[in-house]
Amino acid sequence: MQEKQIQWFPGHMAKTKRLIRESLPLVDMVIEILDARIPYSSQNPDIGKLTRNKPRLILLNKSSLADPNVNALWRDSLISSETRCIFTDCSTGSGLSDILPSVRELLSGKLIRNNKRGMTGRTLKALVVGIPNSGKSTFINRMAGTSKAKTENRPGVTRDMQWVQTGRGLDLLDTPGVLWPKFEDKTVGENLAITGAIKDNILDTEYLAVLLCSRLRAIAPALLSARYKLAPGELSEERTDYEILEIIGRKRGFLISGGEINTERTALMLLDEFRNAKIGRISLEKP
Repeated sequence: MQEKQIQWFPGHMAKTKRLIRESLPLVDMVIEILDARIPYSSQNPDIGKLTRNKPRLILLNKSSLADPNVNALWRDSLISSETRCIFTDCSTGSGLSDILPSVRELLSGKLIRNNKRGMTGRTLKALVVGIPNSGKSTFINRMAGTSKAKTENRPGVTRDMQWVQTGRGLDLLDTPGVLWPKFEDKTVGENLAITGAIKDNILDTEYLAVLLCSRLRAIAPALLSARYKLAPGELSEERTDYEILEIIGRKRGFLISGGEINTERTALMLLDEFRNAKIGRISLEKP
């Protein structure tokens, strides 16, 4: 089990920042997609600074995987005069019917001015930003009703800017999902890795699963115990996080020759079950 330093690619980030900066005069607003389980960790601060002068619609995506009570706290903390926030699940389409009403509300002043100038029905334009694997391409395809943006369940698929027409009076400018060159806060990088925003080969899988055990023991011990049938004593403070991982592996029957626990297989299973909310709806961050 080995910790690796999390790094990304500064050149890729610099190129995307330049493309975003050049595109801002072409758009009316920004749609930012965050992972509802980690809204703070999944919000690239550089992109926020770049686009701060534009009205913003924040999608707390994958909200069906996150704690609903914590979702509400995040929404209340993110809303402002120039910012709206809605819950979505782009893979199922949940919440997407709220997009256009929210866009029209944010841009109501512009729509009134357009009408006065005889530009009724002019197509609105939005820049879509989000870190890798946030659901950005899935959102765009849902809005367009067709597969115009590349989607895969792995980070870093979209490479270039592309305009997508939705046919609903809103054109979307897709941007590459981008992380920052280095993480000042170690927890941010860990949260991104746990949720799958960073490629799994960046961090050792067992190290990541032990981190997740630590988080779940603190945030959702009841859900962790229920899913893996842990007795009260098995979550005691005397146990290390690695020992909890071993206990889970033994209960699942992940054994190799000599009765040794296959911790690598256990780690992969734990991460997968967390990411698919099989343990429960869990948020790793609160506002």
